[in-house]
Amino acid sequence: MRLPAGTVSGMPEPSASHPTAADEVVDICRDLIRFDTSNYGDGSGPGERAAAEHVMGLLGEVGLDPELFESAPGRASVVVRLPGEDSSRDALVLHGHLDVVPARAEDWSVDPFGAEERDGLLWGRGAVDMKDMDAMILSVVRQMAREGRRPARDVVVAMFADEEAGGSMGAGWAVEHRPELFEGATEAISEVGGFSVEVDGRRAYLLQTAEKGLSWLRLVADGRAGHGSQVNHDNAVTHLAEAVARIGRHPWPLQLTPTVDALLRGVAELTGLPFDPQDEQGIDRLVAALGPASSFVGATLRHTTNPSQLEAGYKANVIPGRAVATIDGRFLPGHEDEFVSTVERLAGEHVRIERIHHDVALEAPLTGSLVDAMVDALHAEDPDATVLPYTLSGGTDNKSLSRLGITGYGFAPLRLTPDLDFAGMFHGVDERVPTDALRFGTRVLDRLLATC
Repeated sequence: MRLPAGTVSGMPEPSASHPTAADEVVDICRDLIRFDTSNYGDGSGPGERAAAEHVMGLLGEVGLDPELFESAPGRASVVVRLPGEDSSRDALVLHGHLDVVPARAEDWSVDPFGAEERDGLLWGRGAVDMKDMDAMILSVVRQMAREGRRPARDVVVAMFADEEAGGSMGAGWAVEHRPELFEGATEAISEVGGFSVEVDGRRAYLLQTAEKGLSWLRLVADGRAGHGSQVNHDNAVTHLAEAVARIGRHPWPLQLTPTVDALLRGVAELTGLPFDPQDEQGIDRLVAALGPASSFVGATLRHTTNPSQLEAGYKANVIPGRAVATIDGRFLPGHEDEFVSTVERLAGEHVRIERIHHDVALEAPLTGSLVDAMVDALHAEDPDATVLPYTLSGGTDNKSLSRLGITGYGFAPLRLTPDLDFAGMFHGVDERVPTDALRFGTRVLDRLLATC
């Protein structure tokens, strides 16, 4: 059977002397950060093409034959398939994204695209989200190719465009237009999981097994335009403001999904704190025990609906006929229907709802051979640590891959110092990652690909 485009052209013979993934991961990460791949969400950014061509060079240099494709000019992704020792098994997708959210240089203490190294930390936009994981993937794959080693099963390595704007020009486009690239794949690994936190003095790694659904909504209120001095009971701004306030202030109830329940039970075991799913204050104490990661976890206890933009009018004494707002909604796995119906009720009769972007919530099994392999790979490098599942409050390209029946996990293994607010640096200023953590991650990923 012919493999899809973007496969191995021929593994080189093992060499007695070659750099390891740990030797080159920092340099690869540094080079990736220096490509400005800012994604503004409106097509105005520089795109990912230059970074994608650099990835092509890194893979081609070690004898691999990747494929670069564009969803639009400059919006480039790269895919290569590595045949495994047992190609009869279901394949694994190991994927990252090359785009980053924009960075305002005046807000940073360093050049966000300078990739400066200070005190054992590599700084720059993408150091956390997610050129760190991209570099770990690329360095491990390069090491395996140099050494003539194959992964345990077929692995599809993908570096996608456009994840920061929902993936429609990256993973979503690939799933729709190039599904053959993922032939036979049933599981995937990507970002925002596998990093360590400290819980009551003990190190725990958060393995991402679920993520909330995404619902970006536009609220539109129409009313009667008129002079600002007149009585107006059909004021679009008033209709909209009332709807925004109802939605933004709605007290969404506590709901513990299976992943969140398992996480909090694990935290309770580590800390000795009681776990009672009906005790909200007790739940809050367990979440707080996760330190900086509590901001991630706290947002997964319930649905959220945050107003984010407003637009209405053009003059102080003119009542506009239309007012518009946007809502960033995130819903829990298994509870999409109740979320949608509640938002519709809160919007009220004078406001209509338009979908800007909507994507599924995911919840993967907490057990299985892949989960076991990830846990074992971590324990091989950090034997005394605990591994706990958690839900991501945001989203990843695993949403797009799920449309092909691929089950996704977040596993970018990083052993971090307790004082580093890693979770707080996603989309924040002064992103930075410890260089030792990058090297740690390469050892874990190498072991994982050899055993999973």
